[in-house]
Amino acid sequence: MVLVDDDEAYAEVVADGLGQLGFDVTHYTSGETLLDNPAKLYDTDVIVLDWRLPTGPGTELMRQLRERGVDLPIVFLSGVPRTTYEATALDRGALDFVDKARGLVIIAKRLRMVVGWTARENSHRVRPVLRRGPLELHPELMRATWKGADLDLTLTEFNIVYLLASRSGEYVTYRAVYDCVHGVGFVAGSGEDGFRANVRSSIKRIRIKFRTVDYRFREIENFAAVGYRWRKEIAPIESDSEQARSAS
Repeated sequence: MVLVDDDEAYAEVVADGLGQLGFDVTHYTSGETLLDNPAKLYDTDVIVLDWRLPTGPGTELMRQLRERGVDLPIVFLSGVPRTTYEATALDRGALDFVDKARGLVIIAKRLRMVVGWTARENSHRVRPVLRRGPLELHPELMRATWKGADLDLTLTEFNIVYLLASRSGEYVTYRAVYDCVHGVGFVAGSGEDGFRANVRSSIKRIRIKFRTVDYRFREIENFAAVGYRWRKEIAPIESDSEQARSAS
């Protein structure tokens, strides 16, 4: 794994502890150092970023990595485990957000879950292109369009939309939405149902992106006690004249 954290004392403890738990850790003190030495990225399973780096939030480094074509799973560590930070990280494509105070054993378990889930996902065959009315989803490109306009969805947002649209007309639970992105067993936020806040935040951002393209967008419906669904397409009702023409 690759770890980016400017706190050398903490990074040394993490590298040593995770090393004893079976991880091979390469530590960088800044995002710039990692970007200048990308060779290690070709020989790692996961990237772990500190939420706060000297040059700004870790999400900015994640954006730069994605722009350079690095599609490895990314996990954030933070000493300030605010729900808003967690939601931001997950919404922008991170696979997990872990409080440093949880300790090395928990961090190691979460990292193994990320690596294992990613390996299972990569072993699946490529999902087919999906079309639902004006919506087109191209999984091989992670590209989504609505009425021909690119929605610029993040990886997390794309996977949520694909899940809902592929099960159009059927309510998908909050837990199922979260699990489709982060893997079964992840827990976000506080309390047994803490993941609901993350799902709501993601859906809100998705709706905003659709409505930026089409202010009348209403396809994602919510049933508060259950979850969300993609509204089922309803075939248009033919008028009497249309029925007569089709019969002739």
